[in-house]
Amino acid sequence: MPNRLKLFLDRAWRDLVGRASTGWHILAQKGPSQLQFWLIALIIGIASGFAALGFRKGIETLQAALYGTDDLAHLHSFAGTLPWYWVLLIPAFGGLAVGIILNWFTHDGRVRAVADVIEGAALWDGRVEKRAGLGSALASMITLSTGGSSGREGPVVHLAAVISSWVSARINANGVTGRDLLGCAVAAAVSASFNAPIAGALFALEVVLRHFAVHAFAPIAIASVAGTVINRIEYGGVTEFILPAEGSLDFYVELPAFLILGIVCGVVAVVLMRAIFWAEDVGSSVQKQLRLPKVLRPAFAGLILGAIAIWYPHIIGVGYETTSAALTGGLGLHLAITYVVVKVAAVAITMAGRMGGGVFSPALMVGALTGLAFGIVATAVFPDVSGSETLYALAGMGAVAAAVLGAPISTTLIVFELTGDWQTGIAVMAAVSISTALASRWVDRSFFLTQLERRGIHLAAGPQAYLLSTVRVASIMRDREHARAAGEETCWELIEQGVYVDGNATLEAVMPMFEISGAQFIPVVTLGGEGDPPELWGAVFHVDALKAFNRVLADTAAEEHS
Repeated sequence: MPNRLKLFLDRAWRDLVGRASTGWHILAQKGPSQLQFWLIALIIGIASGFAALGFRKGIETLQAALYGTDDLAHLHSFAGTLPWYWVLLIPAFGGLAVGIILNWFTHDGRVRAVADVIEGAALWDGRVEKRAGLGSALASMITLSTGGSSGREGPVVHLAAVISSWVSARINANGVTGRDLLGCAVAAAVSASFNAPIAGALFALEVVLRHFAVHAFAPIAIASVAGTVINRIEYGGVTEFILPAEGSLDFYVELPAFLILGIVCGVVAVVLMRAIFWAEDVGSSVQKQLRLPKVLRPAFAGLILGAIAIWYPHIIGVGYETTSAALTGGLGLHLAITYVVVKVAAVAITMAGRMGGGVFSPALMVGALTGLAFGIVATAVFPDVSGSETLYALAGMGAVAAAVLGAPISTTLIVFELTGDWQTGIAVMAAVSISTALASRWVDRSFFLTQLERRGIHLAAGPQAYLLSTVRVASIMRDREHARAAGEETCWELIEQGVYVDGNATLEAVMPMFEISGAQFIPVVTLGGEGDPPELWGAVFHVDALKAFNRVLADTAAEEHS
């Protein structure tokens, strides 16, 4: 019996050592994608939560120093009492600082934000630019502190993505794991910024990863909770906005009004997005014509914003004071409409000036003002069957924001969590559904996806479009020594006809060439200098291209449904 027990223990010990060795090898060589990585998700959630908290505290500290008030909840009211030249110059000097920072940290002077995080999730295995991301966070902090009219969620999301990218690089995470960790960072950042854990998790899934795979939900939820805890340690469990009273809704009578409000908010959201893109094009054209250094572009935008803020200080910063006034019915019809127009212009100038920040908070402000204006009219026309105009402001806030973000689910929830009012869900959902459906027909689904489309990145069309750009020709071509290589004579005939592709190209460039030429293969070359003939490397075959495309489609489908 003792010998049998000793033999059993020896076998158990060897088995335990073997399993531990195998597990460590998997962790070291392939990252945690094959093991439970909830602990890593928790650590990323905590780090992202502190990053979001530090970003918010940095804005508050700089605003207090520059504008001379500690009451940041009423910043624009205080700014209205400052000398006009001070209100004019603070955004201009802030823009100059932003230009210098972006010129140092980026090659194109462009602030990185949510669209770049979505691109990183889709095309770069959950990685984003680290140096440019850190510079963008600093630039956006200065923008929001000196009078820029934007929001803090965009830079915070990208800053958190920088953290997850660093972790993914350290553990050699594969694509699936890298994207999951990116989702964890985004969820924690949004949760810590707005004290909204449910919406933070769904925002990461709906907007950034753009799928609701079960394997991603648990770690993302853990990170989102961690981010919320960080926020509540500092700010407590209070909501961002306090409503005067619970809303009430007569479902059968008043619901059509909220459907109409959804149409109005959809139009306003499209105007907001189109205004930003139009201003961006105008700004680039003016910069080119005047030969303006890119470092000065944010400074000129800041000067224009300062001039507007002399008469309308409501555009300064995130704008929560004005949003709160709209949600509590503290504004009249004329002021609500005026502030919508001025805010849209200010946001467009801020973005066109490449000053930094996000669009979520401005969309909340514009939506609340739009809903309030609509509610004032609706309750005046039908006083006997209408609820409070503040209920329309709440629904409008969600409807515009959802249309801009292209995220009806997470936006609906974040409105509830920002206000703490869960009793008006029917009104908000009705307006959100109509506005999102309407706006998505006039842009490429959302503000972020339209931004990427304007850069030539076709994510809005779905995986069947953008996955072509993830497969490089060099990885699937048959070189000249391949057993089934293409005939060199035929390759040179195709090259003379202009049918060839560079070795650095992707399937996005090759697949249309197969369709147009009807060839079974396309020569792969390296172009020489001027007057030098191209160098033939091999050829990419149509059947190989189709096989590679099918593999990446299958991998994507497996990830999204696992």
